[in-house]
Amino acid sequence: MKALISWWDLSNSEQTIDTMRAYLHDEGVGPWAAVPELVIKFWLSDAKNNRWGAVQVWEHDGPTANVPPNRAADLIGYPPTEKFLFDVEASIEGVHSLGALSGHGLALESATA
Repeated sequence: MKALISWWDLSNSEQTIDTMRAYLHDEGVGPWAAVPELVIKFWLSDAKNNRWGAVQVWEHDGPTANVPPNRAADLIGYPPTEKFLFDVEASIEGVHSLGALSGHGLALESATA
């Protein structure tokens, strides 16, 4: 497995964590549900440091040609400030009450996102 981590420093963008959260709520999450070999993708925010990003875990070598367009980069206005591809050394899913891992997070749980 591979893990791809992408971070944006939003300091040079007109976008904010709130506008990016609204984008996720309205349109950003759904297209990723049918991506082949994507195990999970989660989006992250760091309001204190004005950073936005995502972590993707892939079955094999990383993103394929069948990924949705990078709408986040379009909205933010530039490519990720940092982007790294890692080998996954191990994984484990703990005991939790979430059921499926899809459908959670501030952008999806907030009716006013």
